[in-house]
Formats: sequence, structure tokens, C-alpha cells
Amino acid sequence: MRFPGVTIHPTAIVDEGARIGAGSRVWHWVHVCGGAVIGENCSLGQNVFVGNRVIIGNRVKIQNNVSVYDDVTLEDGVFCGPSCVFTNVVNPRAEIERKSEYRPTHVERGATIGANATIVCGNRLGAYCFIAAGAVVVRDIPAFALMAGVPARRIGWMSKAGARLGDDLTCGIDGSRYRLVGPDLLEEAE
Repeated sequence: MRFPGVTIHPTAIVDEGARIGAGSRVWHWVHVCGGAVIGENCSLGQNVFVGNRVIIGNRVKIQNNVSVYDDVTLEDGVFCGPSCVFTNVVNPRAEIERKSEYRPTHVERGATIGANATIVCGNRLGAYCFIAAGAVVVRDIPAFALMAGVPARRIGWMSKAGARLGDDLTCGIDGSRYRLVGPDLLEEAE
């Protein structure tokens, strides 16, 4: 086995040179390109594609039918819902090669991207942000922001634990507290 401690379904294709951390699971009909770096304890669902210049942290869950194209970075604990979409060129044309125009996308620790959401390239998604199903992200997203719509707009704030925060900015799951500093939400130290 060339990936000790990794479960790879027989239908999956993992190209030579790819790196996959222990405890990760690669399911049916997945294709991981040779330059990809995937951390430990990740799960790649059915029909996932991972490009050559992709970095995936630890404990990342990528659900079915997601393509993670070149120049996308997913930090630790990111969740990608079924059929969410990453782009890598802003103005693609079939007749014009634009591989030199790829724009990087960076998804920070603990972010959640809902089913069928689209992340337009060149944007940064802040830590623990929550992108609603079907939303279209066209700009940078602050940490803890709850985003929905087309284009995505902030409709609230989310805690690290995944609870929507009310006016008191206290998490209903774990009791953690947050505070607004200008346009940013920060977690208060214990």
C-alpha cells in the first residue's frame, strides 16, 4: 500500500506523487491528481476531483460531486457540502486557454460551504464562516459570517460550534461569547 493508514476505494484514481495523510478516506470514483496534498483524517466523497495545485488540511470533509481545482487551499476542518463549486478562472472561454490566469481561493479553518454553493475564484473565506446552500460567493468573507443569496450577503454570524448567534453574540451550543470590533466578529478569550 503506498498510502499507509489511508482507505482508498478500488474505483478511485490517485495519481503518482499525490500525498494523503493517515486516517483519510477516498471513496468511489474519486480522482486525486499527482500534485495534490491532502492532510490526515480527511474524507473525500463519491465523485470528488482534486487538482494538482490543491492543498487540503486535516479533518476536511468534502461531500459528493465536488471539484477542487488548482490553486484552492482548504485549511483544517473545512466542510464542503455536496456539489459545491470552486472556479479558478473569472472569464472562461472554451476557445481561449487561460491557465496562466488562475486566481487562488483560500478557505480558512473551520469554514462550512453548503450544498450547491459556488465560490468564485480569487476570494478568501474567513475562519468558521458559513456559506448557505446555493449561495454565490463573489468577494472575501469575514470570519464567522453567515452568508446567503446570489450574490452572497451577510445575514448573520455563526459560532465555531455552528450555532447562529443572536443579539447577545453567545453560542447556544457551547456558551462561547463573541464581540464585534468594527466590521469583524471576534471570539472572546475564556
